[in-house]
Amino acid sequence: MADRALRGSNLGSLSMESDENVVPSPRQITVYVCDQGHRTELPFSVEADVPPTWECRCGLVAKLLDGPEPDLKPAKHVRTHWDMLLERRSIPELEELLEERLTLLRESRGEKPRRKKSA
Repeated sequence: MADRALRGSNLGSLSMESDENVVPSPRQITVYVCDQGHRTELPFSVEADVPPTWECRCGLVAKLLDGPEPDLKPAKHVRTHWDMLLERRSIPELEELLEERLTLLRESRGEKPRRKKSA
């Protein structure tokens, strides 16, 4: 039943509008150049805000030719698992926990307990 409903129609594939009396907005051609020398030309509307950088086809960042230097955001320090662990525990606490876990592991294997090092 559903396969008969729209048989033979081109709904959505053809537009009933024409390009008559349509005036496109004024455009400007912007040029971006990456460090490898690749040149990318893109049309933007005259009213559009042109971005200072564009991703090049090689994957690098291309800069706007004769444009302002892009603002570099300060790099945020990436917190690792070790950094977060050190926020919660001190090194002596971690050494003590490590020794406890190693003792439990050795006991489960049937090994003799080792003596603690004297400081």
